[in-house]
Amino acid sequence: MGSNSQMISLLYIVGLFAILYFLMIRPQQQRQKKHQEMIKNLKPDDRVITIGGIYGTIVKMKDNSLILKVADNVRIEVLQSAISKVISMDEGEGKE
Repeated sequence: MGSNSQMISLLYIVGLFAILYFLMIRPQQQRQKKHQEMIKNLKPDDRVITIGGIYGTIVKMKDNSLILKVADNVRIEVLQSAISKVISMDEGEGKE
């Protein structure tokens, strides 16, 4: 009887890890993969939003950073990984 209850306990733990993997770890890995793909496809003149909520247009790209134009004659340098998402023109200005 003792080995039967140990087997059930082991299966219970394995089942919990499987649920944890499919509900938390795998979706996070997929989000990271999509974010890396988005960062790889950035190009000048793309409208973007940073993680901090700053809207800007990419002016120039460097190795690990990019220059954003956030207003007339205002440019800031941010890390590429700080870009939250690319926005389309119809999404960005028309709905405010």
